[in-house]
Amino acid sequence: MTFQTIARSMVPLLMLAGGLAQAQVPVVSTVPPQNVVNLSASATVEVTKDQLSIVFSTTREGSDAAAVQSQLKQALDAALTEARKAARPGLVEVQTGNFSLYPRYAPKGGSNGWTGTAELIVEGKDMPALSQLAGRIQTLSVARTSFGLSREAREKVDADVTAQAIARFKLKADQVARQFGFGSWSLREVQVLGNDIAGSQPVFRAQAMRATSADESLPVEAGKASVSITVSGSVQLKARRRPGGEPANPGEARGDAE
Repeated sequence: MTFQTIARSMVPLLMLAGGLAQAQVPVVSTVPPQNVVNLSASATVEVTKDQLSIVFSTTREGSDAAAVQSQLKQALDAALTEARKAARPGLVEVQTGNFSLYPRYAPKGGSNGWTGTAELIVEGKDMPALSQLAGRIQTLSVARTSFGLSREAREKVDADVTAQAIARFKLKADQVARQFGFGSWSLREVQVLGNDIAGSQPVFRAQAMRATSADESLPVEAGKASVSITVSGSVQLKARRRPGGEPANPGEARGDAE
């Protein structure tokens, strides 16, 4: 049997296999959705920031790296000792920040000494205690302050604002369905997005970055933040039904709503 004979005998089998493969491929109908409306609704609540963060820092310079490091350690240890006296979980939290030592270079090149920095961070919801602590820490200076929302406050306001945004989304869907002459709607897809909008900035009223005495507290005032939630998605509009189950107005049921 020649190669040509074998090839001719296989042609019907290949055609049959190809036909079976095509027969097994499902035909998917791509009918565009009708009576679908995209909607979005938002809710925003302004809240007072309830958490204060204070960063203390100091800088030391010298010709000997070990001496500079020792000076930084002494300053940080003294500040930590004072801060730990006021520490309370959730109200006054204490942690060390950046501690670095690097060479200092002369304008004409070459190293002419060392510079080091150390940081201490205290934060929490007890703002009066934190403000008083800032006056008692004498070996470090106040570098910066910032305000924010605690986890408990954020969770509560997020839940409240989300409920408001969802209620507004539902109300808007009801209104759109009635205005287009439909009787109801069903949810197709939905997305919930949230973000914090910067409100009034915190006020830092201290005239100097370092308290002049142990009795002087740090004058601070919390600002406000706006928490916003947006609910967006699409709804399927449904026609009104007669008791028999037919649409009350078939023309409305077939119309597209955009």
